[in-house]
Amino acid sequence: MSSAAWLRPVFAVGLVVGVVFAVATVAQPTSVRRPNVLLIIADDMGYGDIGAYGATDTRTPNLDRLAAEGVRLTDFYANAPVCTPTRAALMTGRYQQRLMLERPLASVGADLDAVLPVTGRSVPQLMKDAGYRTALIGKWHLGYQPASGPRAHGFDYFWGFLSGYLDWYTHVRGDGQHDVWENETPVHVDGYFHHETTRRAQAELDRSVADGRPFFLEVAYGAPHWPFQSPRVPSVAERRNSSMTPDPSDANAATRADYVAIMEDFDTEIGTLLERLRHHGIERDTLVVFMSDNGGEWLSRNSPLFHRKDTVWEGGVRVPAILRWPARLPRGAVSGQVGITMDISASLVAAAGVTRTDLTFEGRDLVELLASGRVVERELLWRVIRPNVQQRAIRAGDFKYVEDGGLRFLFNVRTDPGERDDLTGRDPARVRALRERIAAWEADVDGEARRTQR
Repeated sequence: MSSAAWLRPVFAVGLVVGVVFAVATVAQPTSVRRPNVLLIIADDMGYGDIGAYGATDTRTPNLDRLAAEGVRLTDFYANAPVCTPTRAALMTGRYQQRLMLERPLASVGADLDAVLPVTGRSVPQLMKDAGYRTALIGKWHLGYQPASGPRAHGFDYFWGFLSGYLDWYTHVRGDGQHDVWENETPVHVDGYFHHETTRRAQAELDRSVADGRPFFLEVAYGAPHWPFQSPRVPSVAERRNSSMTPDPSDANAATRADYVAIMEDFDTEIGTLLERLRHHGIERDTLVVFMSDNGGEWLSRNSPLFHRKDTVWEGGVRVPAILRWPARLPRGAVSGQVGITMDISASLVAAAGVTRTDLTFEGRDLVELLASGRVVERELLWRVIRPNVQQRAIRAGDFKYVEDGGLRFLFNVRTDPGERDDLTGRDPARVRALRERIAAWEADVDGEARRTQR
């Protein structure tokens, strides 16, 4: 059976421009072996925070080299402008609204019981079933209950934290509780958390190579998410003054220089992992994916995009993404192919040769597209619903329609990525059509969510 058979349409009302929801993948050439997979996820990185995406005040030689050796995507999007929903989409390959996971899970109250449902179809489970060794090092943020934690979803091994962020030195989460785990057991480590993340990832990579099976290693760093703590060891006073939820109006607010130090240290950590692949001689047969879970915060550089994290504007959802697989993908390419987080889900299981017929993924195999050089139009949707904020957006082809409160906007984000030239008055027919597409999508995803909650 070809891999095209297992990605079935799940939402098929007429499209205005392009094709998006559930699409087929093409099987990889038989001459290319199944790759190892190293998935590296940044947390809250801005679109323009690394040199390959235009940063001039940040030295990121390792990520820049990764881009030079692989394919850099200019129009890649997170499934959401915040972390939990994007990670839910990555694990399931589907819009997170279908699971009612649209906001970051807090570490208090009812959120402590919220979970990503265990279905046997999460990406790591599919990879494991296909013969891969699987591991997650770093951030989970998809529930606190062991029965639905990382290993329940198919990761053979987990080391990291369950919440949204930590004090990177004391390793406590926002409510002051310790939050570092090895599998389902709390563990205590010393030092700067991002450095320990790399050390643990290196050890797992070494074990995976020794194991001999292809591996899927997800390294979900907490950097550069706040608290914006320097990678140098701070004094006790500096720790006390380092807010867990910083604000630019704080008396001792972090600066862009502090953020740059975090970013440059993060780049060094990534370089260590990439060097480990070279050390083992497995670069050619390893698919490396680097991306951010959403747009950057107030210290990030999101230029040339507008706005930032927690909005459906480009700065909240368009993120850096790089794919490198020397055996399959071109070297040093820059692609305007529109992509989204759940495309990575589809790409990984396609590369692993998964042939299950019960999957309803909503992403597209980007590896197949990038290897072929074809560019296809897409239709992608976002929603933010929280107290006092109602935002919706759709990108269809080159056009993006945004609803922000009671205001409506239309942009050509191919020529106007900064969303400055509002076309609403010049193209009302497109506005009406895209509003209808959002309404149809919401009826579909919300209807499924209601049915599954019964």
